[in-house]
Amino acid sequence: MNVAKISARHGRTAAPFHLPSLRRQIHQPALDAGGLLRANNPLHARSSRQRSRPLGTSSLHNVPAVRAISFARVLPNLAAKLIRIPAMVGAATISGLAYVQYQATQAGNWVMEGIRKGGEMASGAAGGLFDGTRDIAQQTKAGWDRTTDNLNLPDWLRGLLPAEGLSSEDGSSNNGEPPKQSKAGAAAVAGTGAAFGYAQSAEDDDRSGEESARDDQMMLLTKKMIEIRSMLQVVGQSNTLILPSIVVIGSQSSGKSSVLEAIVGHEFLPKGSNMITRRPIELTLVNTPDAQAEYGEFPALGLGKITDFSHIQKTLTDLNLAVPAADCVSDDPIQLSIYSPNVPDLSLIDLPGYIQVSGLDQPEELKKKIADLCDKYIQPPNVILAISAADVDLANSTALRASRRVDPRGERTIGVVTKMDLVEPARGASILGERRYPLRLGYVGVVSRVPQTSGGLFSRGSGNITNAISRNESAFFSAHPLEFGPQTELAVGTLTLRKKLMHVLEQTMASSLQGTSDAIHQELEEATYEFKVQYNDRPLSAESYLAESLDAFKHSFKEFAESFGRNQMRELLKAELNQRVLDILAQRYWNKPIADLSPLLAEIDPLSDLPRADPENLYWHRKLDASTSSLTKLGIGRLATTVVANALQSEIDRLLSQSTFATHPFARSAITGASSGILNDRFYSTSDQVENCIKPYKFEVEVENAEWSKSRQDVLVVLKAELGACETAIKHVEEAVGSRRKLKDVISFIDRVRRGEVVLEGDGIGGAGGYSAALLSKGREALFLRDRSSILQMRLLALKSKQCASSTNKYHCPEVFLDVVADKLTSTAVLFLNVELLSEFYYNFPRELDVRLGRNLSESEVERFAREDPKVRRHLDVIKRKEMLERVLEKMESLRLLEGREKRREESQRGKKAGERGGERKGWLF
Repeated sequence: MNVAKISARHGRTAAPFHLPSLRRQIHQPALDAGGLLRANNPLHARSSRQRSRPLGTSSLHNVPAVRAISFARVLPNLAAKLIRIPAMVGAATISGLAYVQYQATQAGNWVMEGIRKGGEMASGAAGGLFDGTRDIAQQTKAGWDRTTDNLNLPDWLRGLLPAEGLSSEDGSSNNGEPPKQSKAGAAAVAGTGAAFGYAQSAEDDDRSGEESARDDQMMLLTKKMIEIRSMLQVVGQSNTLILPSIVVIGSQSSGKSSVLEAIVGHEFLPKGSNMITRRPIELTLVNTPDAQAEYGEFPALGLGKITDFSHIQKTLTDLNLAVPAADCVSDDPIQLSIYSPNVPDLSLIDLPGYIQVSGLDQPEELKKKIADLCDKYIQPPNVILAISAADVDLANSTALRASRRVDPRGERTIGVVTKMDLVEPARGASILGERRYPLRLGYVGVVSRVPQTSGGLFSRGSGNITNAISRNESAFFSAHPLEFGPQTELAVGTLTLRKKLMHVLEQTMASSLQGTSDAIHQELEEATYEFKVQYNDRPLSAESYLAESLDAFKHSFKEFAESFGRNQMRELLKAELNQRVLDILAQRYWNKPIADLSPLLAEIDPLSDLPRADPENLYWHRKLDASTSSLTKLGIGRLATTVVANALQSEIDRLLSQSTFATHPFARSAITGASSGILNDRFYSTSDQVENCIKPYKFEVEVENAEWSKSRQDVLVVLKAELGACETAIKHVEEAVGSRRKLKDVISFIDRVRRGEVVLEGDGIGGAGGYSAALLSKGREALFLRDRSSILQMRLLALKSKQCASSTNKYHCPEVFLDVVADKLTSTAVLFLNVELLSEFYYNFPRELDVRLGRNLSESEVERFAREDPKVRRHLDVIKRKEMLERVLEKMESLRLLEGREKRREESQRGKKAGERGGERKGWLF
């Protein structure tokens, strides 16, 4: 280092000459000038001007070279001693400030609670004071952090210290290696670290590049293992196909919920004074480094992404409270996945807390139920996270007792001691260093309680609480460096717990991979064999099954459309109108049902006189005109449209019952809804159109001879069918009465009563003539059917006569004329029904099927449709199981490759370090 620079730093006068130049001058041989220096020598001129000593004195007594060399041996020791003093003072000062910060935080919390109860005005004032105090403490701490992090020795001291302690400015003294820390610097850093202890902020990342890469690699391995675990949960219920999880157990009020919420960074678990957690909560944390939002999902409920964690808390509360009070606990788990850039990749299971005594409103066996449920989940290979409060002796920890039953050697149990701030620091440190209840994975002390900031200006909002918890823990643990400092090697803090959980879960899953892989191979062989033998390797998917079923149904519908047209509609509508014609004839021409046993009144113009009636008789004219009007004004448009629409809907139902959709309620509902929707849309317009087209027949009906002849033949068929129906009905009445003779006797008695030969009191309500009221009712029915049969036989003879051969005698043959009108109405209605309803239905129905059962269905709906058929469901389960197992094996293979790269990297690092140690030994030998 330049001596002039050193002198300038310390305010000293620069040396009058350069030492190397002086040395060259001293060893220079004498010149020919008789030993005199030349006058033009610059060194000689400068020395002559500055010389203040008498001639003849030594020119070397003012040169400081020899003394500088001797001082360099003494100054490093002196500097090291001087550095220790400010380092110790700085450490003590920082420790004091950290303690002050912790006390300020605690005092602020206490003051804040009192202020909140006092009122909002006091809360605002105290809030500003507390925030200012907290900001000052935090700024002071941050300043000391930066001071200690940037602690460097001054350049003048670095120049004086030996080369072994510090490297030169150009870095050439260490052969390109990083500079080594001096003992004095190490002492300063150690003192500062002891003072700070746990004071590192959550936002800072002081990991080296190698450590960061290793942690990222570990997170990637854990993420893939959790993915494999989720896939295996879908495959089956076999315990051999499940990778381990971290099971959280502890007694009520031990801080289980606070620990989990500190890991997640949000308050999302159910809260309440009574027992709220009644079902296991399978919590899967997924780290999403590139995502900005945090959200949760309930895979089994299909609620989508929930960004409001208070909504997640409410949903969990509702699901837990849905367990009947008589049961109190259930082993049906709640699956919850949380995606966030602030959470590690973990698989956790939260269980109901142990209780000591059942409440009055709780079943007596509740304590045993909770213990049995927890024992079910803490079996190998799951990792146990035993939560115990610091203010409770570990000998009384229910979680540790339960874990020792299934893990007596403590090889897969992590002890978490909560509420560390409620006990003396020395007591807390002794708990974490517990030797009576040793755990191979050790204990971690946390203060996971969220600082009380509710109400007024102290509201925390819905942000992440991890940093707030970390700062609170940092303030507490850094305030007690002797008990919780790095030299104690105690694990404290939520961040330390998160990292430990990641490492332990990754190692536990990795150790279970081989056994799980063997079980997967066995399951895959069984699934492959079943798929080959039972289903002949026939591929099937929900989408292909739906497509095949839909194509088959469309093909059957096409066949129906080709067979159902105008002729079929005409037959349907004509048959309906024939019934309406018979109703009109029965109402206006034929006999009426016998309502009572009163004497029969004589008719003025009986139907038996119609063949002999005057053609100009107005009575029969008006009767036929009224009958025709009743038929034409019946509402043919609505009637015809209803008949055809019902026929189409019935045919769709028939096709459904014969198709593969018969066992699919969802598809049946969709297809029925499609057909009814189209028919309803076209119903009113079609009926109005048909009604408008038949209006001419309401005023005048022209009959041609061909139409009359055809209708005459048709009506004969109709009346014969009606006569046959009457005779069949009479036989049913005879069977009901018991014998034909008994029925004849009853009918004979009723005839005498109606002719007035027998007088009855009370109309035979209680029975008469030795016959019961029920038997008299059957007799009246049989008498009515006998008279109707007589009338039909009479009218058949009349229609076959020459009188009904011509349309000019339409008043003598009303049956034929009404049939002509019905035929005209049918022909006209069918023309417009074919255009307005049938063609539109045939065109739109297949397209509506594509919409409802095709492209608009989600994957879940298609899957639900296919699984409605038990045979298809079994087929799909085999295929899905086989494919899922194959995918799991592929992922496990990629995981094995990742582990291989990690092992090679570790071996490379070990080899590199061994080489460095060998090089150092070789250097010392030289």
